[in-house]
Amino acid sequence: MAAALPKDAVVVVVGAGAMGAGIAQVAAAAGHAVRLFDTRPDAAAAACAALAKTFDTLVAKGKLDRATAAAAAARITPAHALADCGSARLVVEAIVEDLAAKRALFHELEGIVAADAMLATNTSSLSVTALAAGMKAPGRVAGMHFFNPAPVLPLVEIVSGLATREDVAATLHATATAWGKAPVRATSTPGFIVNRCARPFYAEAWRLLAERAAPAAAIDAVMRDAGGFRMGPFELMDLIGHDVNFAVTSSVWEAYHYDGRYTPSVLQRELVDAGFLGRKRSRGVYDYAEGAPRAVAADVPQQPQPARAIVRGDPGLAAPLVERLAKAGVAIDRAKVYPGFPDGTLDIEGTLLALTDGRTATARAAAAGTPDVVVFDLALDFGQCPRLAVAPADGCSAAGWSRAAGALQAAGVAVVRFDDAAGLAVMRTVAMLANEAADAVTQGIASAADVDVAMQRGVNYPRGPLAWADAIGIARVRETLVNLAAHYGEPRYRLSPLIARRAAGARPLAG
Repeated sequence: MAAALPKDAVVVVVGAGAMGAGIAQVAAAAGHAVRLFDTRPDAAAAACAALAKTFDTLVAKGKLDRATAAAAAARITPAHALADCGSARLVVEAIVEDLAAKRALFHELEGIVAADAMLATNTSSLSVTALAAGMKAPGRVAGMHFFNPAPVLPLVEIVSGLATREDVAATLHATATAWGKAPVRATSTPGFIVNRCARPFYAEAWRLLAERAAPAAAIDAVMRDAGGFRMGPFELMDLIGHDVNFAVTSSVWEAYHYDGRYTPSVLQRELVDAGFLGRKRSRGVYDYAEGAPRAVAADVPQQPQPARAIVRGDPGLAAPLVERLAKAGVAIDRAKVYPGFPDGTLDIEGTLLALTDGRTATARAAAAGTPDVVVFDLALDFGQCPRLAVAPADGCSAAGWSRAAGALQAAGVAVVRFDDAAGLAVMRTVAMLANEAADAVTQGIASAADVDVAMQRGVNYPRGPLAWADAIGIARVRETLVNLAAHYGEPRYRLSPLIARRAAGARPLAG
């Protein structure tokens, strides 16, 4: 196992913006002398002064004692010229996201730092292989991608280009660990792990909105309350900035030769063109102007509670919902499966209520030979979820819809009515996240364990997508993706070979 950089090793950070200053703070807090350089006059000195105040704030909050904070702040000093950085054992660049600018910097650094110094790029999207191309020693160049804000978010992607030496990547991994971070290893491919594997979280939300399956506030609400995500996709994009989010999606799409799986949303492009970039402009998907009404999901009004429900077959993932119904006083009977519904189904006085499998409720009604079919979305925890997306078949009667909604409400679940969209919100998103993660593993971009760590520690997903697929059941994920592909008739929902193999062999994805 590689050793981390010793604490007496000098770390140079090039770029004194928010990201560079954050990386300098992390390295100094870990005990390193840090030289901070920026081509803008006085920018490095201003950043050092601001970091001293940051350490004082941490003392005031009780997160550091005064002596420790003072020592860390004293370890960060400005460099007045790049030539002053020759003592560096590690240089981390955090300059403008431009390939030519970063390459020029690395070529200049080659003539300044020692032969054994490592050169790391904080790029979130550029090719590490391309950055190192043409250098005298490309093997010492690697990615060290921190997430913003660097002192707060734990994930660091350690990215190897084609020429990156294994000992360099291993040392950077060990160093990030010593700095209190959660590092993962990745190969240099578009988006690395997080920016690639997170694309479906945004893309499926945009597709649902484009199909007018539900308003943005409703989609966000069920992704939070049923899916367990900290933020819904639209509120998160408003926070990130649509210019930034759209640019990342576009770069991944272009880098993968315009693969339809990554196609940017026309609706998001409209927001960018209008200058509605999110919170920083007071308007994005939502209006943040002072006095503007807050968009909220419209829950279905209370419907009558049914007296009895028949559980047809094994309810599987939805078993906790049945328990919640029983606790509410609904009599539960058991019966054989309903034709066309091999999985467990709730029969509410003739209305069939089933967990989505990627088909529309209308398609399932046709298979079942009855119009009164209603599907509900996936939840992270059916025993606790406060809200679910629910969709009736196009021919479902008003009475049939009322019975289904009333049953879920009796179980303590707020019902958000969606139009009959295949896979609804959480199920299709989780299936696509797992599919993208499985392809990343198949293509050798990262290990299954690192993919799951990256998505949990980098973007705060409630579960790693591969472990989540295992919890749902790989066969169910496979079925959902196959049904989505059949519904849309496009390669966007093509099945990852790894999911196909593991579903056939009943082997876990995360194992």
